[in-house]
Amino acid sequence: MMIPSEVMQQIRRIQIRTSRMVDEILSGQYESVFKGQGMEFKEVREYVPGDDVRAIDWNVTARTGHPYVKLLVEERELTVMLLVDASGSGRFGSRTRFKNQLAAELCAVLAFSAIKNNDKVGLIIFTDHVELYVPPGKGRKHVLRVIREVLYFRPRGTGTDIPAALHYMNSVIRRRAVAFLVSDFMAEGYETALRIANRRHDMIAVVVRDPREEELPDVGLAHVRDAETGREVLVNTSDPAVREAYAKAARRRDREREELFRRTGVDAMQTWTDRPYVDEIYRFFRMRERRRR
Repeated sequence: MMIPSEVMQQIRRIQIRTSRMVDEILSGQYESVFKGQGMEFKEVREYVPGDDVRAIDWNVTARTGHPYVKLLVEERELTVMLLVDASGSGRFGSRTRFKNQLAAELCAVLAFSAIKNNDKVGLIIFTDHVELYVPPGKGRKHVLRVIREVLYFRPRGTGTDIPAALHYMNSVIRRRAVAFLVSDFMAEGYETALRIANRRHDMIAVVVRDPREEELPDVGLAHVRDAETGREVLVNTSDPAVREAYAKAARRRDREREELFRRTGVDAMQTWTDRPYVDEIYRFFRMRERRRR
């Protein structure tokens, strides 16, 4: 299938912008934040006073007659999984971009950070079912395919089933991975699945938000359509009580989501369609880096 030239141009712009961001702003942050898969053997050397006796290699010691210790290094190669919500609510944006466009740029930053450190990147696009799976791979060409899919993929479904995406990831990714769940989290019933996934992987929630989902503007009578269900309602946005009820519901939804993340032990970053996201990514990386010290 031929990709429209405007999509290719958009991919190129994202590549240039995010690559520069990774090189200039996030350089070094990514590697210090995410742990490797464990320790692997490097070599042995003779024991010197002060070495941990638990590191002694008894086989080599017995063979040579002199004490030797094992040297271990952190196994750096990671698998980074991007789980991207492509439900109907992502095709919404009241300012400079839609939520799904913001999601694509966020995925680009994370993917370019991963390949810069020689890690693998995989992709799962989901709606009310898993729509696309791109197995983890390396290299710039692979990352550009991931970005292209996030931008250009046309899902069949419109709803949101976060547990389905998490269960699918658990079934295809056997080793522990760093998994970014990119969604507006306009869904329910995913707490148990998220908790289970976080036991197997390092789960990170990336919340994609738009200011119009928090507050209604005063524009008179407005037809409002749910992008996931197709349901339409007529709303009198000039009524202060309506706007306050809307804002109150949004605050309650935000509070409940944050409490859910705390209960499941999942770290989260908040991103907005009308604000620079690099500051939030940098803040998140710094928070994770401090925790590792």
